[in-house]
Amino acid sequence: MLISARRVQPWLVPLAIFVLWWVASERHWMSEQILPAPALVWQSAVELAQGELWTHLAISLGRLMLGLVAGVITGAVLGAWLGASHIAERLVLPTFTALAQIPTLAWIPLLMIFLGIGEWLKIAVLIKAVVVPVTLHTLVGVRDAQPTLRELASVMGLSRLSLIRRVIIPATAPSLMAGVRLALSAGWSSLLAVELLASSEGIGYLMVWARQLFMLDIVFVCIVLIGIIGVSMDSGISWIDRRWVFWPHPALAELKPGRHHSTQQWLIPWLLPLALIAVWQAGSWQGWLNPQSMASPGQVVLTLLHGLANGQLPAALGMTLGRTLGGFVLGGTLGVVVGLLLGVSARAQRLLGASLGALRQIAIFAWVPLLTAWFGLGEAAKWAFVAMAAFFPLFIATYRGVAHLPEHLHETSRVLQLTAYKRMRCLILPGAAPAIFSGLRLGMIYAWLGTIGAEYFMPSNGGIGSLMIGAQQLLRSDQIISCMILIGLTGATLNSLGQILEKSATRWRHQ
Repeated sequence: MLISARRVQPWLVPLAIFVLWWVASERHWMSEQILPAPALVWQSAVELAQGELWTHLAISLGRLMLGLVAGVITGAVLGAWLGASHIAERLVLPTFTALAQIPTLAWIPLLMIFLGIGEWLKIAVLIKAVVVPVTLHTLVGVRDAQPTLRELASVMGLSRLSLIRRVIIPATAPSLMAGVRLALSAGWSSLLAVELLASSEGIGYLMVWARQLFMLDIVFVCIVLIGIIGVSMDSGISWIDRRWVFWPHPALAELKPGRHHSTQQWLIPWLLPLALIAVWQAGSWQGWLNPQSMASPGQVVLTLLHGLANGQLPAALGMTLGRTLGGFVLGGTLGVVVGLLLGVSARAQRLLGASLGALRQIAIFAWVPLLTAWFGLGEAAKWAFVAMAAFFPLFIATYRGVAHLPEHLHETSRVLQLTAYKRMRCLILPGAAPAIFSGLRLGMIYAWLGTIGAEYFMPSNGGIGSLMIGAQQLLRSDQIISCMILIGLTGATLNSLGQILEKSATRWRHQ
């Protein structure tokens, strides 16, 4: 009987939400255009399943597969080259890392000027989203392949081909698969974002079309389908990981920059960016680049300085940071509270864990049409979207930090007969602090990216994202690149501040 009750508990919250939804629609608490009835959503799902839905889904999945294959191959080759060559790592990796600091979303307006809104735009955005995690994880896997195995291969006289096949590839596989998992999630989310912004086909376009006509029943169907696809992709990559990486392997390494103190080695990372800027400037001078689609470096610098001087860029950046902070506080606080609740209460975990896990699989941009229909294009919708982006990193980190506390801490609390408040304050929170602050840093980055996305899809009341969309419509590539530079620097600064805060708050771990 107890086992049956535990099996039923995960279904109680979804069932309660469904009943509330049905009662609200039956009693007309909200307009059917805002909250369609469950029967209408089901009817729309049946009608769409007769052909239209699968057409749009096939287009989206085809784009995803093409971008994923191209991005994984490119990232794996580039990461293997950087990991195998110290010269390549010192020469190329700093530039690659600097470009990676600019999120995929920030590249979309610039790519729209170069590529239009056709298929090449979607593929380019997907490749950008996929290449970064695959490259960095492959680099770490190749560079840190176990030295003991390398020495053994050298003693056995293995050829270079045998070394790669028997040592390097097995040692790199766990890290590569971790990168592919991140790339799949980032690629799917980025594809939905670009389809929402600029597309005439695909599941994202279907959602935008339905939102414009206030046919939210179709939006609900698409959200459920996106969640199912997310769960399926996560399960599929987990199955491939278990089948391919079946041998024991150490935890993933961390990408740490090398320390080079000589003048020559210090100059090496600057060679590639300086060469690229020189070629870019030369192309502008010689007329190789269309100035309407690609401004010169000098023009970008002038636009950046002018925007800083007249206050336009600081004002837009300040407005965006304000939304980031507000949404982060809302979503992050809720994430920590829910994570603590599920971590300390097995009953709460059984009731809410499965539902939150299912919601997590829905790509964040899938909620945009629904949020704009419910909250409009104002501040409330932006804050809600940013809060959703910040919620899950804090929730997952907090829950795992509490759930993985050493058992002796719980035994200590029972022996000392601590109250629930003292147990939380003296044992659980200090023990889970490293995980919470790690999630805080990640949540801050997600909130920042979510704010940029919110300003793309809800271009009102200013902000750096709204400024970029306006510049794209005017073909102002100089202003777009200026904003991209600020976005990259701000993201890197937020990440550094998060690291400093994490180290400061958990200093006791290293004493």
